[in-house]
Amino acid sequence: MLDLEPAAQQMTDLIRGVPDGPLDGPTPCPAYTLGDLLDHIGTLTRAFTVAATKTNLAPSGSGRPVPDAANLDSDWRGRIPRDLTTLVEAWRDPEAWTGMTRAGGIDLPGEVAGLVVLDELILHGWDLARTTGQPFDYEPALLEAVLDFVAKFAPPDQEAAREGLFGPVVPVPEEAPLLDRLLGLAGRDPAWSPAAT
Repeated sequence: MLDLEPAAQQMTDLIRGVPDGPLDGPTPCPAYTLGDLLDHIGTLTRAFTVAATKTNLAPSGSGRPVPDAANLDSDWRGRIPRDLTTLVEAWRDPEAWTGMTRAGGIDLPGEVAGLVVLDELILHGWDLARTTGQPFDYEPALLEAVLDFVAKFAPPDQEAAREGLFGPVVPVPEEAPLLDRLLGLAGRDPAWSPAAT
């Protein structure tokens, strides 16, 4: 079991720090605007809470919803943080990490689902921080866990498994900081900024 609270709390702080104004700016995820990214964060938060409790699971193969800023309600700054608190509590139950569950229409072990949601919180936390010009902090132990998970999808023979999860690997020096190495393996350029797009 991993404690998701540090990553969820950081995401909460980042969401509350999103500046007022249009949500149509670019993000490190080429297909997502800022609003799309926020919708995706809200959707994955609810989906992985369901995955933890193993109740009301969507049918296998139902797929993942397409992120769209139009889905955001007027209270997203309040609702997503509340949902993140519920997510953390759900994953504190040891049963969440056992047996099989489902997220995004895919069946997977509970332990893997827990790593996936941590991966999502950390990577999309960085995406949100970089997009909105906010600081991004992390706990090295959680970053190591996500790096180990993402590294399994990095070899050339894993390209099919990466599809829909990560972009192409971005080369990063071996001596680069832990966060930069994770970002590169996840298909992100550590130097990305909105001004560069």
